[in-house]
Amino acid sequence: MAIQATTKDCTALSDSELSEMADLCAEGPSRFEVGLLSKQAEAWVLVTLVRDGNPLKGFAFATLERIGGTPAVLVGLASIKRTAKRDAVLRAMMMDLYRRAVLAFPDEDVLVGTRFTNPGGFEAFKSLTDVIPRPDHKATGEERAWGRRLAKRFGIENGSYNDRDFTTIGDNTFPLVLDHESLKPEAVDPSVEALFGQLDTKRGDSLIAFGWAMAEFLAKLA
Repeated sequence: MAIQATTKDCTALSDSELSEMADLCAEGPSRFEVGLLSKQAEAWVLVTLVRDGNPLKGFAFATLERIGGTPAVLVGLASIKRTAKRDAVLRAMMMDLYRRAVLAFPDEDVLVGTRFTNPGGFEAFKSLTDVIPRPDHKATGEERAWGRRLAKRFGIENGSYNDRDFTTIGDNTFPLVLDHESLKPEAVDPSVEALFGQLDTKRGDSLIAFGWAMAEFLAKLA
């Protein structure tokens, strides 16, 4: 069966879909339950569901909004099931969000931001330009300012975010991140892994990251 992604308003989520999402999380490290997922449905505007045939293989809560006038796609809690098709599921999820972005923000570059705990999550940003943070790049003042803006938008408490390395300090629970593990972790660039070197994953630390979906790229998806 073909992998298909569908994005809709969170208000249209059914109880059965929330249960499917909780079942998917139960098989991964997050163990998020229906109650928390319901609260996320209230906190975010859109939800993308990715299926391989009928079974749910991935999902993401997200929103399209302007931050200080800049168009943005923000991805909150998201999870990809650890299957042999996980990379394709992640790609389908992100492409569906990009298609939403080009409809909402035609002819504009769009910032895409989320949080990761695993370097494999950076595979979600393969189509983006000027990803921050990235190896061998010293973030500019404006890039660090964007990190602070995103930290505030993601509800990170003051003092829990380091704007020099884009890391957050956890509260001993699994963070609300885009949870994805690479199908081939041995192929992940060691310099990308190094960005996560200071994280205490058991504490629930995370990395805030963002990049730009350029107008030329988005136009091809319209």
